[in-house]
Amino acid sequence: MTVAPDAVTAVVPVWNRRELIAPLLRNLAEQTLPPAAVLVVDNGSADGAAEAAEAEGARVIRMGRNAGFAPAVNRGIRECATGWVAVLNNDVTLAPDYLERLLGAAAGSDAWFATGKIFAAGEDAILDGTFDLVSRAGTAWRAGHGEPDAPEFSTRRPIYSAPWTAALFRTALFAKTGLLEESFQSYLEDVEFGIRCVRSGCAGVYVPEAVAWHLGSATLGSWHPDTVRRISRNQVWLVARHFSARYAWAAIAGQFLWGCVALRHGAGGAWLRGKWEGLRGWRAARSTYSPMVPPALDDWLRKNESHLRSSRLWYWRLYFLLTPGEAK
Repeated sequence: MTVAPDAVTAVVPVWNRRELIAPLLRNLAEQTLPPAAVLVVDNGSADGAAEAAEAEGARVIRMGRNAGFAPAVNRGIRECATGWVAVLNNDVTLAPDYLERLLGAAAGSDAWFATGKIFAAGEDAILDGTFDLVSRAGTAWRAGHGEPDAPEFSTRRPIYSAPWTAALFRTALFAKTGLLEESFQSYLEDVEFGIRCVRSGCAGVYVPEAVAWHLGSATLGSWHPDTVRRISRNQVWLVARHFSARYAWAAIAGQFLWGCVALRHGAGGAWLRGKWEGLRGWRAARSTYSPMVPPALDDWLRKNESHLRSSRLWYWRLYFLLTPGEAK
């Protein structure tokens, strides 16, 4: 297969929400750096989303079932014949120069990936997210989510964990780190990938000049039982795959507190089911763990928690009260 080193392939996983796909594909066609190819990976949509994508000229790969975000994205990456791949949710809108700015920043700094400043849909002042922060508990937070835009989010910076909402990657990165972990299906699979980037020393770049807007939770909703169950399960597997036993108390405290949040949203049962699934799969997930945890991972967790300590959310305030100290 001939690889175009400076070209971009867009990979868009979809599951229903037909009304979103045509606007996104037109948005991609209007980019100042339009993708050389667009691959829509359909997770068994029943509302004609795949056909709508084909009508817009995209190549559609049909999974035949709802395999989840990670397997769908991996399938698209495997089909990629360009030096760069942009992974996009179906509910994003990109500024016209979004891809061009990401590519320029990543190529210019030898970064392995890049993401931009993403606002909540219809807003130019409230952030959906920027880059991911991970705690010793295996719980994660998207920096800036739900907050007003501020100077701290307007500075370009190196990162290791990018939301895969609208991110650009060197295709060669996946030969170094592997693809998304498919057992995670959806939720925290991007965070788990980010931890592998830390362990491999493959940094990306946050590019605040590149702007997009995200509808958010367009498929199931933030506190849908399936969403909560998968996040709850994957928090356990994240710890099993990457964290040492010295973070056990932080994991117990932080994940219990997250369960309290789920309970407040009427999803306590889904949280318990997810934890049970996670514990049942603990041994298999732990089998991938390397006891030689690089100092870079502990250093990264420490920097993440330093950022999280400034949060006014009650979750993080309680978490740090219960888990004194820091990553070592």
